[in-house]
Amino acid sequence: MTSYDANAEGFFGEFGGRFVPPHLEEPMAEVARAWAEAKADPTFLGEYERLLTLYAGRPSVLFPADNLTRHVGGARIYLKREDLNHTGSHKINHCLGEALLAKRMGKKKLIAETGAGQHGVALATAAAYMGLECEIHMGAIDVAKQHPNVVRMEMLGAKVVPVEFGGRSLKEAVDSAFDTYARDFEDVFFGIGSVVGPDPYPSMVREFQSVVGREAREQILSLEGRLPDAAVACVGGGSNAMGLFSGFLDDEGVALYGVEPAGEGVEVPGRHAATMTKGTPGTLHGMATTVLQDESGEPSAVHSIASGLDYPGVGPQHAYLASLGRVTYVTATDDECLDAFSTLSRVEGIIPALESSHAIVHAMKLARELGEDGIVVANLSGRGDKDVDYVAEYLAEHPRS
Repeated sequence: MTSYDANAEGFFGEFGGRFVPPHLEEPMAEVARAWAEAKADPTFLGEYERLLTLYAGRPSVLFPADNLTRHVGGARIYLKREDLNHTGSHKINHCLGEALLAKRMGKKKLIAETGAGQHGVALATAAAYMGLECEIHMGAIDVAKQHPNVVRMEMLGAKVVPVEFGGRSLKEAVDSAFDTYARDFEDVFFGIGSVVGPDPYPSMVREFQSVVGREAREQILSLEGRLPDAAVACVGGGSNAMGLFSGFLDDEGVALYGVEPAGEGVEVPGRHAATMTKGTPGTLHGMATTVLQDESGEPSAVHSIASGLDYPGVGPQHAYLASLGRVTYVTATDDECLDAFSTLSRVEGIIPALESSHAIVHAMKLARELGEDGIVVANLSGRGDKDVDYVAEYLAEHPRS
């Protein structure tokens, strides 16, 4: 059986590792040691499970989207309702774990990046609960697009730092948070928001998110008496996807699909964030992975209507799974995403996050292809409250035909 885990050096095949400046080597090694000890400690794991149940509200529902199934025609579509978690997305799963680990390490403050704001809200929530300070770096474009989440973070006591340089989006938010952390890391824990960054973060965040896949596997077996034909999730950095996929990686009969943002078209430079589709091997934010980059190796400009997917890299385990052919990576355009957003809202009464809408696009395509005997599980990774004002303004300026 193929091993999908990282080796002792934090590599998934040729992807991963720990590429950090010399003065950050020991802080990252400290996190790695603390994580290795914590995940072997029944007391730590027990407290984490308690928080998932009593604070985050797990298990999340696996919802039979019967109206959507009838609307599309074909395979039965199930939605893993991570949008029903406390704070409205899958992000609370790893934020509680990271905050708990920071507390165990004696840290006083959490620092992180955020794109759509869901990670920022979840980390600010966990920080408030654990009695920790919190600082969230967010691209200025996303601060404007996701204003409700900015307000939530500030209400929770977090300091929100707008990032004004470069593309002013998620990649620059990561740069800014890393730079700040590098200058002051003694009492600070970097709460990375996805399965990205230097080892041990890709493995650690995946482990915290693996609850999604474990639950989904048990739930679909209970509801249908068999495994699904396919499992689908959106991919930016890729935490919600790795969470879902981890429950089915060893089930060869379950096809896995990661859906990344084609934006305005993958052939339009700078107007998509389809890393797995158009990227090449490179190094970004402390990891060897697949990167959208120019000829000099600098990260390319990227775009997505979904702020949480607006990233020129991807988690190294995703790059590895693509190299093995275990996961198929496809794309969805901004227009397809908006159509799926509207369709799910109107036929099921569920307003999805724009990020999650990418997964819904491909789940509907698969349902048509598989036919009535098929089963598709899609990860509804977040709710769309944060997006409704932006979508309303966008549709007013770009009316649908």
